[in-house]
Amino acid sequence: MDPKRVGVIFGSRSVEHEVSIVTAHQIMEVLSQKHDVLPIYITREGRWLSGPALFDLEVYKGQTWDEVGEEAFLAPYPDGGLMRLGRTRRGKPGAPEKIDIDVVVPAVHGTFGEDGTLQGLLEFANVPYTGSGVTASAVGMDKLVMRDVFKANGLPVVDALIVEGLEISYTLPVEGNGHDHDPEQIQARHRTFEANVSAVDEQVQERLGYPVFVKPVTAGSSIGIGKATDRESLSVSLEVAANYDSRVLIERSMEGCVEVNCSVLGGAGFDPRVSLCEQPVAWTDFLSFEDKYMRGGKSGSGSKEAGMASLDRRIPAPIADELTKQVQENALEAFRAVGAAGVARVDSFVNEETGETWVMEINTMPGSFAFYLWEATGMSFAQLADNLLEIALENHRGKSKLMYTFESGMLEGLGGPKT
Repeated sequence: MDPKRVGVIFGSRSVEHEVSIVTAHQIMEVLSQKHDVLPIYITREGRWLSGPALFDLEVYKGQTWDEVGEEAFLAPYPDGGLMRLGRTRRGKPGAPEKIDIDVVVPAVHGTFGEDGTLQGLLEFANVPYTGSGVTASAVGMDKLVMRDVFKANGLPVVDALIVEGLEISYTLPVEGNGHDHDPEQIQARHRTFEANVSAVDEQVQERLGYPVFVKPVTAGSSIGIGKATDRESLSVSLEVAANYDSRVLIERSMEGCVEVNCSVLGGAGFDPRVSLCEQPVAWTDFLSFEDKYMRGGKSGSGSKEAGMASLDRRIPAPIADELTKQVQENALEAFRAVGAAGVARVDSFVNEETGETWVMEINTMPGSFAFYLWEATGMSFAQLADNLLEIALENHRGKSKLMYTFESGMLEGLGGPKT
């Protein structure tokens, strides 16, 4: 592949903001060996910044992006490019400078990046981008829609309950925090919450049985997830999850099963293929945020060993060949079912005694781009990155051949506004 100017977008208004920074720096390090890479950082407040200084991880540790970054935005019309306004000086941007970009790598995990919103902006701007499109990204982010799509395509999923419109119980405010809460309203909300918990507890005992996992529908990286073993822990887990989403998924805890994941790479001009499988090894009952990102790796170094690659894991997963094949076939079907593209990771459960498998979820923007699975399969991170760019460019070429306008002539015969 010829060298390209590649914009890498990361950060954004997401609870997975810091994970995104790590993932972006991993792929920027690899892409910079061959391509002209442009870092595009979106702050937690939603401001866009760019500039070469944003390659340095120390900027994010010291929170000095305002001092070294330059205000930027992506023009939302074809061939508008990235508009960089020069370094901000006390809120006064410099003269706008247009920077053409050949292809964008979205490296945002979670909301406003992995959920289809950023992909929609890139579609408006007519910029090629890696990974899944608008629909697949939105489906992959919404655990309820994702489960429905999987079931419609005959894939086995874990038994679950859905809780919507949960009233969060409020605690009394700390004195002097500036919030004026009516204690009677707080008590009423707390009673409503406890009543809801009682109803949910009955459903859990009737349909699933304890223990269960409680998950926000649209959060990732294990954020907001809790394990409930009784009504009391269910109440706590529901309250935590409801802070991240108004819809909560309660899944049966797959006791006696092991988690087995694999990655899928594919898209326009590239038939989907699967990686080796992995079995993550957690210290606790499930993979917490700390398990995934903060244990055993060089997470502050910016090297490609940071992030998801720092997790203790067994590659290949030590399961029977027929189970490995079933997990991989399910992953391919899940990838096709949501219409994914680029690289994704599909997480599954396996019961080695019964030979059963279940698809848990698809991650259309996997941590570290799942490069560690592809390296174990025989593909270097640099090759993976080039494949992602080639798929993106081929997909864009295909879309450019479609018709997006149609002259019907219906306006010519119209008179006044009431016609």
